[in-house]
Amino acid sequence: MEKKYNYNQHMDIRYDHLELIDVPAIVNENKEKWFNQTLTQINDSVARIGIVEGEYHWHKHENEDEFFFVLSGQLLIDLEDRTIELNPMQGTTITKGVMHRPRAPIKTVMLMVENSTIDPIGTE
Repeated sequence: MEKKYNYNQHMDIRYDHLELIDVPAIVNENKEKWFNQTLTQINDSVARIGIVEGEYHWHKHENEDEFFFVLSGQLLIDLEDRTIELNPMQGTTITKGVMHRPRAPIKTVMLMVENSTIDPIGTE
């Protein structure tokens, strides 16, 4: 049985190449607690913005790595044996197959770079 999550995730590509991407405008428009929007495609990868507050669920991606880069706020990424703390202008890559849970104790804006085929929900 597939679980339902209360995440506002948009996998459509919002901006074409050579189009201005105004992150502050996107942040100001957003009213959701967990928002994810694909910004643009770069070859076989995509750049996504995440505007988040609260906890995501534990999950992993069997075939894709994920890169997280915090623009503002704080992102904690729980792993099975430790937690990675990301503050503004810090990032990390989560290796494919690694169980993890992102959470943001305050409103956080982050950039994610990942394969365009990734399902952000992952598997549990």
